[in-house]
Amino acid sequence: MISADAIRGYIDLMILSLLRSEASYPYEIAQQISSVTGADYAIKQTTLYSAVKRLEATGLVTSFPGISESGKPRTYYQISDEGRAHLEQKIAEWNLTKKVVDRFLEGKES
Repeated sequence: MISADAIRGYIDLMILSLLRSEASYPYEIAQQISSVTGADYAIKQTTLYSAVKRLEATGLVTSFPGISESGKPRTYYQISDEGRAHLEQKIAEWNLTKKVVDRFLEGKES
């Protein structure tokens, strides 16, 4: 299982990537993260809610009231245009970071 410390810097990236296709509410986002990561990572609700609120405060997501499929009122979050641009930048950064770290792990010098 991946430790919370190891993945902490990537929570926002995970959330934004899920919201790029459709709006969602935190419980559903947590379920999607569990579905994608399986037993490799379990996000805590407090971590998720803190991240969503941080993303909203920085303008990367916006919120709106809605009703879930079960009929319960929910606060939904959707990615903003600024959030999409940020996500694309972070994806490029992640790909470069992974490439650099892989050079060391694979024993490549260039």
